[in-house]
Amino acid sequence: MRYICDFHIHSKYSRATSRDMNIESLEKWAKIKGISVLGTGDFTHPLWLKELKAKLEPAEEGLYKLSNQQNNVRFILTSEVSCIYLKHGKLRKIHLIIFAPSLKVVERINTQLSWSGNLSSDGRPMLGMDVKEVLKIMLNSSPECLMVPAHVWTPWYSLFGSRSGFDSLRECFEELSSYIFALETGLSSDPAMNWRLSALDKYTLISNSDAHSPAKIGREANVFEGENLTYNSIIKAIKPKKDSSLDSKSKFGDRLSFVFTIEFFPEEGKYHYDGHRLCRVRLSPAERKKYGGICPNCGRPVTVGVLSRVDTLADREEGFTPTKARPFNKIVPLVEIIAEIFSQTTPTSKIVNEEYQRLINYFGNEFEILLNVPIEEIIKISPKVGEGVKKIRRGEIKIIPGYDGEYGKVQIFNREEEKKLNQKTLF
Repeated sequence: MRYICDFHIHSKYSRATSRDMNIESLEKWAKIKGISVLGTGDFTHPLWLKELKAKLEPAEEGLYKLSNQQNNVRFILTSEVSCIYLKHGKLRKIHLIIFAPSLKVVERINTQLSWSGNLSSDGRPMLGMDVKEVLKIMLNSSPECLMVPAHVWTPWYSLFGSRSGFDSLRECFEELSSYIFALETGLSSDPAMNWRLSALDKYTLISNSDAHSPAKIGREANVFEGENLTYNSIIKAIKPKKDSSLDSKSKFGDRLSFVFTIEFFPEEGKYHYDGHRLCRVRLSPAERKKYGGICPNCGRPVTVGVLSRVDTLADREEGFTPTKARPFNKIVPLVEIIAEIFSQTTPTSKIVNEEYQRLINYFGNEFEILLNVPIEEIIKISPKVGEGVKKIRRGEIKIIPGYDGEYGKVQIFNREEEKKLNQKTLF
């Protein structure tokens, strides 16, 4: 069996999130996308936790499903917290994803975290704690928990962020570094960029959507294969093979295989390039160096993006692939493909939604279309979408990189290709 998993999302109780981020909508969109396991997000928030308890029921060990429903979507208990603290004379802002095996463990974690922050203020609470202290709380609550530093290259709130992060994982977690097994790459980087740092070879790279609205879930995800899907089989699949703290023959079932990740094109991420959004200045790493890190329009420091930050810390050349590197597939969300085809400035327009639903109804779910359905089959139903998916699978697209909080812009077809495709479709 193959399982597509998105572990990092948010609820309606997080800032800047859709009011539709409720359990029912998440379950509905997981089916549309083709997601097998979805993180609950925000289990630290009292009201969201109350909803989780009321609307979910146990399924496989450590996993949950919508109560009184016959469906294949599973939920895994996850939450993101924001640690803001001083260390070595610098303000640090680090986001962490926490995985928990049960609601009882969640309650233990929440009780202790509530002593250092107001958990009711935001689905992703701000804690005045060193990440080490959060890690201790998590491990004391249950050794089966897992902590993953979130979107590790984002400038403002991450482990390696240019504005508030560290230069190494050891510098951040110190003597507790051995309890970190995985890192989340984030939308603005892909595994290949992370492979440039030999220090990261021992960590598993995971990818998640960090979705703030239901339609955004699955824009990045993780793909597992195996027979017995449980909380612990997922955690064991994420942990590097050399770790044997969880016996593969335990009562929780056989080990799953973590086979590949599904990735955003990192250029489309909000912080891939350097730049200054207020002045609409987008800079490549070379251009930023040319201007000395200063905006050429206003003279203020630019935000150093992910590509530059990776380049600063890297000890390998671009294009290096470690021996045991896990493969990945890059995608462009289906609604973005359809929006370009219909010349729509927003992927939420009526014509885009109608075509999207037509394709989902025919092929089953979005991941089937983007990853598995033969191109000729898609072309029979929607010629332009089929050609678009073919170009994306081949990586034959153009992207204007995102910077300083602005998403990049994808161009799948150039004008000449559009003209030929329109003629072919007419014929």
